[in-house]
Amino acid sequence: MTTERFEVQRQVAASPEKIFALLCDPSGHVAIDSSGMLQSAEGDPVRRAGDEFLVHMDREALNDYPMGKYDVTVIITKFEQNALIEWTISGQVQPPIRHLYGYRLAPSEGGTLVTSYYDWSEIEERYRDAGIFPVIPEAGLRATLGILARNVE
Repeated sequence: MTTERFEVQRQVAASPEKIFALLCDPSGHVAIDSSGMLQSAEGDPVRRAGDEFLVHMDREALNDYPMGKYDVTVIITKFEQNALIEWTISGQVQPPIRHLYGYRLAPSEGGTLVTSYYDWSEIEERYRDAGIFPVIPEAGLRATLGILARNVE
């Protein structure tokens, strides 16, 4: 069976509220990105599923496909205040690929247990057959959690 989802966890010494505020802020996504692709973001903090913001990307950071600089729209697909945020992206590639990224937050002694996930189980066959998934490796999710902790602790 092929794995189509990564999940990683880290205990973070900060409240779910503080972490969630960072994850709702478009610039927070840029601040914690371990891939180097997210260059800057525009838009208001998200408050519900369906909210969107713009991210300026640079694929040369991964050096895997010659896409250069481009923009994507982040579309929030799930939103539970201080507990869950999930999104997909829409950009140059249409129809959207429908890979999902998200965070689950659970209060714990000393802070929050943060689960980061990347799920490409819902992508269309035309993208699956391209053999480019996962775009971000599991180690990238772990690194992002480390940067998140550094930003909120």
